[in-house]
Amino acid sequence: MSNITFSGATLDSRQVKPGMLFVAINGEHVDGHDFIPQAKAAGAAGIIDGKEELAATAREYRRTLKATVIGVTGSAGKTTVKELTAAFLRAGGFKVHATAGNFNNDLGLPLTILNCPPDADFLVVEMGTNHPGEIAYLVDIARPDVGLISSIGTAHIEFFKTQDGIADEKGTMFRSLPLGGFAVLARENDRYERLRAMSAAPVVTVSQDDPEAAAFRDALAVRLPGRHNVSNALIAAACARRFGVTTEKCLAALTDFALPGDRWRVVEKGVATFISDCYNANPTSMMVALETFASVPAKGRRIAVLGDMFELGESSAKHHAQVLARAISLKLDAVLLVGDAFSAALKDLNDLNDPNTPNTPNNLKNLNDLKDFNNLKDFKDLKDLKTFLEGYLAAGDLVLLKASHGMHLEQLLQD
Repeated sequence: MSNITFSGATLDSRQVKPGMLFVAINGEHVDGHDFIPQAKAAGAAGIIDGKEELAATAREYRRTLKATVIGVTGSAGKTTVKELTAAFLRAGGFKVHATAGNFNNDLGLPLTILNCPPDADFLVVEMGTNHPGEIAYLVDIARPDVGLISSIGTAHIEFFKTQDGIADEKGTMFRSLPLGGFAVLARENDRYERLRAMSAAPVVTVSQDDPEAAAFRDALAVRLPGRHNVSNALIAAACARRFGVTTEKCLAALTDFALPGDRWRVVEKGVATFISDCYNANPTSMMVALETFASVPAKGRRIAVLGDMFELGESSAKHHAQVLARAISLKLDAVLLVGDAFSAALKDLNDLNDPNTPNTPNNLKNLNDLKDFNNLKDFKDLKDLKTFLEGYLAAGDLVLLKASHGMHLEQLLQD
């Protein structure tokens, strides 16, 4: 593809515009090769055949870019850090191209690179992983100059076994950074020392104790509440400041900031207010969402609706039990559960009292704490849950929806 001039790339032949590249992938349900004629008819400048050629083309194009490439990864918060970083750099007057939504895998990342304008000042790419070795693959394509890591939790622990394994996978990006680049890391990160040691490049550290943390906390209070989001903003701002963007400009950029997708989306429906945070979920993001939700002012009751988390492997029961325990310990007015994993956690309450189970709240001292929580209900499916909510919710109630995307809790907001 080195001899072809192009103006972007897409997997969807219906989105091809003259001058774009069409990427033909043999997918699980559709073979993109069947749509090559349509892509050519729409004016495609060239055809990329399969993932390997896509990666090679993106790798080659990345070398031609003048943009500084900023890589973002983490177990939770990486999309927030990516969006904040892009917003802060734009506030500094830079031209920024960033990953759309969560286009952060072996298809999304190279497509993001190929869609970066040649005159962009910065390219901010999100890197996700489900299995060992995937970050290394993405890093080899993107070659980031700067690396940002949000948090290290237990997302996809089924495939990494331990949090150290997850940290080692995410830290692959730090290991790849050039000496002239830099990394940014929060001191509150569970694997701070481990990750910091992985970077040969200088490491910029931020903390909730930093002087500017209070200003970001106030600016985020409505749109993105919670300590985790303060940390995300501090990471993004530290990166932007290295390129001359002032803290004042970063704070100003938060005035109309909004995350893409179903992430802490506030929806007024009927008599209640819903916070829909069900784009995805893992034990870390579940705990953080619950703790943040418990601190949000509410005119009526605070009701948490929790659905199953996926890709937790053999530790799934333990993690669902821990999340359930945390929800109860926060003394919410009601906790409503849906999904097989949470149902199983309810049936095996003894896991909550296992002294070898980490993160079990101290104030959940025995099974009576759970048994005495009268407003805990388990539902077979979304239909039953929706019917219950229609008769249960009252004026002023605040409802959190949190689950892995495959649980489709957003359907509770549909008429």
